[in-house]
Amino acid sequence: MEQLSLFDDRERTAPLASRLRPDSLEDFVGQEHLVGKRKILRQLIERDQISSMIFWGPPGVGKTTLASIIAGKTKAEFVNFSAVTSGIKEIKEVMNEAEMRRQMGRRTVLFVDEIHRFNKAQQDAFLPFVEKGSIILIGATTENPSFEVNSALLSRCKVFVLKGLEPKDLMKLLDHALTSPSGFGGQHIMIQKHQKEAICAFANGDARTALNTLEMAVLNGEMSAKGIRITDECLEQCISRKSLLYDKTGEEHYNLISALHKSMRNSDPDAAIYWMCRMLEGGENPLYIARRLIRFASEDIGMADSGALQIAVAAYQACHFLGMPECDVHLAHAVTYLAMAPKSNALYRACESCRRDVREQPAEPVPLVLRNAPTGLMRELNYGKGYEYAHNTEEKLTRMRCMPDSLKDRIYYAPTDEGAEHQVKERLQKIKEWKRGKMDVEQKATEKTGQRSSEKELVEAHRH
Repeated sequence: MEQLSLFDDRERTAPLASRLRPDSLEDFVGQEHLVGKRKILRQLIERDQISSMIFWGPPGVGKTTLASIIAGKTKAEFVNFSAVTSGIKEIKEVMNEAEMRRQMGRRTVLFVDEIHRFNKAQQDAFLPFVEKGSIILIGATTENPSFEVNSALLSRCKVFVLKGLEPKDLMKLLDHALTSPSGFGGQHIMIQKHQKEAICAFANGDARTALNTLEMAVLNGEMSAKGIRITDECLEQCISRKSLLYDKTGEEHYNLISALHKSMRNSDPDAAIYWMCRMLEGGENPLYIARRLIRFASEDIGMADSGALQIAVAAYQACHFLGMPECDVHLAHAVTYLAMAPKSNALYRACESCRRDVREQPAEPVPLVLRNAPTGLMRELNYGKGYEYAHNTEEKLTRMRCMPDSLKDRIYYAPTDEGAEHQVKERLQKIKEWKRGKMDVEQKATEKTGQRSSEKELVEAHRH
């Protein structure tokens, strides 16, 4: 636990990103939708009217920097708190100190970095003090607060969403680093525009990554009497592999699998392969992707191309046999096939509709005609009575009703005209027409039999 020390260290030995951390909103780069002129967060900071809030955004976009600017602006006691190194004991100590200040009429602004790392009990410890105003809580998180922050605590905080920095913002930061006395302003750094653009592209919206990469390139540059020259070879080594934002249990995980699923559903193989590769490069288990493809094959394609399920299962087996990096081409094969296959969600809709009935309707008993009768008692109770064996008929069909009486007219599977499902639709229509026709014939026969019986009864009655 520290107070303000995070913002006092400006020694030359500190990382470049730390040395260049701005002290005011005028020097802050990016997040114009929050801190631009007349924007709400800027006004709150300038007027020192901060309320409890959460900064949510990817790494290196200014969450901690905004906290440092608030620390310099507010007249309240500013306490910096790390969720990584602190527990319940430290939380209680800070809360007790904040309560004492409140009783003396002084405010406490508590900044909690990586608040998503606190468990439920730790987050609950803040709640009563936020409610009675002992602290003004500012949390910073890279994870979706809807999932990672207790709903009771979240409801008392304003969430500000920070975005990845634009290339022009990153370029501005690099230029500032090369000219600022806190950066490389005292040295002559020879770096070309395309090299700075390469750093910006590699940083992917992360200011810290951009500045750290620049610092690494400068420290490994060619030194001469003229200064330090950044070579393309040196820069290539510094940006040889991009560190993609990807947490296999966090929101980005679900964002990417959603993008893959919806790209395939929209028959866009290029986008689907891109999102698949993003997941693999981020370290995703290829078997997880393969399992999602298996689900997709039945949910979004189904009977329109039943071969899609076989392809997806084969891709899973191939990934299991080979693993990464060789299995990426098998996943690409399956992803492309699924994206290009005809689409039908008839099976998915059938399952969802049937599931609602199962949950909401009474649990109907199995009709007697469908029950087996392995014992004499069961036969006496009419188990299996009237069962018609379809294979004994020429059409391989019977008019036997298999649904419970209360659901006799319910339709769950409604095939589409897509792909091979069109043939299934035609066959199902013929089956239903045959059954209706058969039932009509039998009904007419029953009515004639009933009519003859009635006439016979009248004749007998007349005789008597």
